[in-house]
Amino acid sequence: MNDEPPLPKARLLPFVLIVALFFLWGIANNLNDILIAHFKKLFVLGDLQAGLVQSAFYLGYFCLAIPAALFMRAYGYRAAVLLGLCFYGAGALLFWPAASLQSYPFFLAALFVIASGLSFLETSANPLIARLGPPETAARRLNLAQAFNPLGSITGIVIGSQFILSGVAHSPAEIAAMAPDVLAQWRAGEAAAVQVPYLLIGLGVLAWAVLIRLTAFPAIATQRDVEEDVGALDDFRALLRDRRVLLGILAQFFYVGAQVGVWSFLIRYAEMAVPGTPERVAAGYLTISLVTFMAGRFVGSALMGVVRAPSLLAIFAVAGALLCLVATISGGMIGIVALIVSSFFMSIMYPTIFAETVDGLGARTKSAAALLVMAIIGGAVFPAVMGFVSDRTGSMVNAMAVPACCFLVVLAFALKVLKAA
Repeated sequence: MNDEPPLPKARLLPFVLIVALFFLWGIANNLNDILIAHFKKLFVLGDLQAGLVQSAFYLGYFCLAIPAALFMRAYGYRAAVLLGLCFYGAGALLFWPAASLQSYPFFLAALFVIASGLSFLETSANPLIARLGPPETAARRLNLAQAFNPLGSITGIVIGSQFILSGVAHSPAEIAAMAPDVLAQWRAGEAAAVQVPYLLIGLGVLAWAVLIRLTAFPAIATQRDVEEDVGALDDFRALLRDRRVLLGILAQFFYVGAQVGVWSFLIRYAEMAVPGTPERVAAGYLTISLVTFMAGRFVGSALMGVVRAPSLLAIFAVAGALLCLVATISGGMIGIVALIVSSFFMSIMYPTIFAETVDGLGARTKSAAALLVMAIIGGAVFPAVMGFVSDRTGSMVNAMAVPACCFLVVLAFALKVLKAA
């Protein structure tokens, strides 16, 4: 019998510092939803162009996931966390010159740098949390850490809606009619709105990196993990021949695309579904969605005590698809409510797909984790697809059919796992 406490006292401070990372990347992820509405107004963008915010962001995840796994293998968990925080902080600080230049491509580049850092953080923080205590309580620690992610998401939306969105919107015709000096002043003010929030985020993230560097971590966080041969080419080859792993990666790709798509365009959806909806009111719907998501995570975890995880995943996938279909067909407040409720059913999908995909992989778990982080590129693809559908059909309401289809892939994965059990 193992009498070791769930978390040894010497590891409590390192644990707290790493758990806080889940909160920090939640802020960055969901500030993008505010930025899409803000940049669309500032730069007079179509929905497809505005969706490039998520494309640039999640491309960073895709490009840096495997390098993060290789770096973690060579230098250890804490070094990967520190490098990730440096990327995150640097990308946030780049918002200041991007706003001064009023350059949309510069903003996209800054978001790519932020996401590169988050790729390092997500690839390293989850397994580090699992190893900061005895294996039998690893799941409990991971669930606790994951609970802070939606709190960060809610914080990001509150920051964005209160300090970035001005509440003043002009149609393209009104902007075209403005005097040049008035237009320049308005644009300068809108662009500058992002500077202070992202400056404070950048400085805070870099300060957190210093704190982690100065804190004594256990050897497991700093040593090279030679036994597991994480990130080796043979690992990736073997994983890509595993059908369950491949379907899990595909399910994660479509799930993240659906989640990011719904949240990215919920503000836009509300403004089109109920004409005259103020942008701050629409941002409030997004906040409610995130609270609903957090509630779903706790309820879903409780339900897994009586319902098998793959079965619950299948039920939630069907519910998510139906709710997005309702939003596509009905529009109006019914559609807004349907999208808000869909967040409840999205809540368990990422961790459940992740857990079911890596189950039984042993030494290849970290390499599989890198591939699952790469699958987050779905968040770059599907908002662009939704923007294209909206631009072509003239309505964001129609674009909600895209996430409805995505949830069907999650359903297929759940049924595959159930069949194999």
